[in-house]
Amino acid sequence: MAEKKRAVAMGFFDGIHLGHAALLQKTRELAGELGLSPAVLTFDTHPDTLVFGKEVPLINSAEEREEIISRLFGIPETIFLRFNRKLMTMPWRDFIRSAVEELAIGAVVVGHDFSFGYRGEGKPQLLKEWCAENGIACEIVPAVYMDGRIISSTEIRSLLTEGRLEEANRMLGHPHQLLDTVHSGYHLGEKLGSPTINMLFPRGVVIPRHGVYATKVYIDSEEPKIAVTNIGVRPTVSDTGRVSVESHLLDFSGNLYGRKARVEFYYFQRPEQKFDDTASLAAQIQRDVEETRRRFSV
Repeated sequence: MAEKKRAVAMGFFDGIHLGHAALLQKTRELAGELGLSPAVLTFDTHPDTLVFGKEVPLINSAEEREEIISRLFGIPETIFLRFNRKLMTMPWRDFIRSAVEELAIGAVVVGHDFSFGYRGEGKPQLLKEWCAENGIACEIVPAVYMDGRIISSTEIRSLLTEGRLEEANRMLGHPHQLLDTVHSGYHLGEKLGSPTINMLFPRGVVIPRHGVYATKVYIDSEEPKIAVTNIGVRPTVSDTGRVSVESHLLDFSGNLYGRKARVEFYYFQRPEQKFDDTASLAAQIQRDVEETRRRFSV
């Protein structure tokens, strides 16, 4: 039996914001109309890392991008290409021809600003013309605007680092998230009466403004748990400078070490601060808990 052909969305999709959402929804629609299987074709690392020799802080890890695409948009297949020098210098026609042949592509969907191939010479209109010549459907999705500005991953990164979480979430169309395995932490929270789960941002992923957030924590496929999450270096009790993510799950006790957790960030409550002693810190944590309960009306 021949492999079912794919309708493929192409791009990097950092953050999976509302602009990306329009593209992914179009891909699903086109797949349904043409009897194709929806999929995403992306890269393991941001092309600018190699092209310009600079690290690009990302909104999400590759694992998170795949998880969001599957969970929120029902696209079961995300294909990651390793972005290396060979791919960077490949002429755009060779790239698309190879992708179409190897991945059995019957339709392509790209954004208005998508570019690919050597020196980014492959542009949406050229891609559309090539697809027409080769019997492949092609859709170009226009920019999506909010408050008069094009929604972009670059702006969302800035909003996150400034602590403007609610603005970032509006552009994302979903809560910013962190996906990680729960680590064994410092156990200080237990001594302060507020046990926490500990997680880390993957290398290369943008770290939001240090501070306290009202969050929801999902463990595997269970119902979400309301939490107070601190991002920062724990200045009251540590001088290592290491950034950690500690979430105090409200009305919960139990051992979650080694389990996969997803933290969704909803509200930025206050900046991280250093307290004179752990008693003052414990008192502030309880105030943070009450503020979080108010936010979520629980």
